[in-house]
Formats: sequence, structure tokens, C-alpha cells
Amino acid sequence: MATFSDLVVTTRGARYRGHRFACAVGRGGIGTKTGEGDGITPAGVWSLMTPLVRPDRSPLQGRPIRPDMHWCDDIASARYNRLLRALRPDISAERLHRPDPLYDIVVPLSYNTDPVIPGKGSAIFLHIWRKPRHPTEGCVAFAAATLTYILSTWTMRSQVIIRP
Repeated sequence: MATFSDLVVTTRGARYRGHRFACAVGRGGIGTKTGEGDGITPAGVWSLMTPLVRPDRSPLQGRPIRPDMHWCDDIASARYNRLLRALRPDISAERLHRPDPLYDIVVPLSYNTDPVIPGKGSAIFLHIWRKPRHPTEGCVAFAAATLTYILSTWTMRSQVIIRP
């Protein structure tokens, strides 16, 4: 059961603290992930992990995103679905320090984290959208002002509830 401080996400938008917000979800919709790269936003109840922010572009507090930071999506790597520093050329990973604003604020969800199962899906984030409702690769994306509001009012008891 969702509480007032939970972020509830559906394909029609999001609800948080009595407000409704437009959001974008995966190109494959919301459901059960079938594997890495399927474009599905995973249905379920998730916690937020430590926010990662570009301090040169966002006023929010969080772990600073540096040019050498990546998120591992390589199913053969022991670091799958984890933050990487100093990327090796033989590992596939998503660059977090981007020229566009998509990852100026990025918050990993607790999806596939305990334990991490290679191939089950990685890099499920809350982040800034490309444009309103433009599909993601499986993340949940918002306007920058909306994501800033959500994170600035987030509590330790809040959860992300993603419903099909």
C-alpha cells in the first residue's frame, strides 16, 4: 500500500506527495524484465540508492559524478550493475558524465542489487528526461525541476512503487 511519501509510477505518470507529474518509462513499458537491454521498467517496490549529481549542473547534494564514472552493464563482469571508476576497455558500461543533461541527476534504484544477478537488468535509474514522455531504456525519467523536488523532499521511509 502506497503512502503519501511514496513515489508511485505508472505508464500514465507519477504521483508523489499529493501531486501528479509527467514521467517517462522504458520503451518496453512496465513489467517483468526479461534481460539486459529489454527496455522494460521493472514493476515492484524499490528503494533509492545514493544520488549521483553533476555538481557543476545541479544544486542537489549527492556523490559527485566525475568524468571517469560509469555503470557496468557487462553481464560477464564481476562488477555488473555497479558503479565503476577507471573503466577498462574490455568492459561494457554506461558513461555517467554526459554532455547532455540526462544524468545531471541520476539515482540508482535497488533493482537487482541484493544479490546482483548477471543479465537480469542493470542501471535502473531515476534521471532527467530527454523530452516529455520520451521512452527510456528502462529507467524512470522526469523534468529536472520535478526530479529536484522529489529528491529534496524524499524521506528515509519513502519508496518507489512502479505499477504496470
